[in-house]
Amino acid sequence: MFKIFIRNIKRLAVFTPGIVIAYVSVQYTLPFFDRRLPVALGIIASYMLAAYVLLPSIIRLWRIIWPANHLPLYCITPDGFASDPLNIGLVGTRLSIIEAMQNSGWYMADPYSIQNMIKQFLSVVFGRQYLTGPMSSLYMFGRKQDLAFEIPVNGSTRNRHHVRFWATTFSKGTPMAAHNIDWRHRKAHVQDDELLWVGAASLDSGVRPIRHNWQITHMVHPDTNQERELIVSGLEDKGLIEKTDKIKLGNPYKLINRTWRGELHTDGIMKIVRLKSRESLRS
Repeated sequence: MFKIFIRNIKRLAVFTPGIVIAYVSVQYTLPFFDRRLPVALGIIASYMLAAYVLLPSIIRLWRIIWPANHLPLYCITPDGFASDPLNIGLVGTRLSIIEAMQNSGWYMADPYSIQNMIKQFLSVVFGRQYLTGPMSSLYMFGRKQDLAFEIPVNGSTRNRHHVRFWATTFSKGTPMAAHNIDWRHRKAHVQDDELLWVGAASLDSGVRPIRHNWQITHMVHPDTNQERELIVSGLEDKGLIEKTDKIKLGNPYKLINRTWRGELHTDGIMKIVRLKSRESLRS
């Protein structure tokens, strides 16, 4: 009973800022822009300020004061909400990861910049092909992904397979297990080190608003297990895998996605793929 009470208090605490910002938008922000802009532009400006500045700022402040404290079953959005489940890991150097993914048909995502975002927006609006479109940043233990790859579906960035990777270290010479992975340790700048690149793979399958701030974003397909298998099978087909292990991060679970009426499900398994060395591939 007490846990239910605390949960409802937390939900109210998240819900209240939205009500306050909606009130401020209607009473102050919209009239301010309405006196200076045409009605349509005033509404858009008010929406952009509320959805992309005020709400994210309040939620990020909330996450700083009350940070999440859990094992990384999934990565999170910049404002701390659950996002894609972690389901794939690759063992190798940074260069070997890039080469293996590209050889199995994946495109390395362009950096997240204003110019590339405009290019991606135009590709979505006009149906143009942009094979290396940038990805938004997701986080694990306070840092964004180190590498990101994608495969557009039918050449369109509206729907695409994508995976983000975070560089971590692990206890070598012992069986691969969750407790042997140092999730917080990053050495991505060391090019020649063999690291474990923990990944979250998913499929963009449409566009919907985010439920807590009404920003527009990609809708993720519920079955994240199939995206993990897509990566593994692609690497197997190219003969790039030396060994594959499975570790259990948790029990199978369903995750309410941040998009409106969206949800994800996973079997709680991460497949760890050790890539063949470049020397063995050349021999």
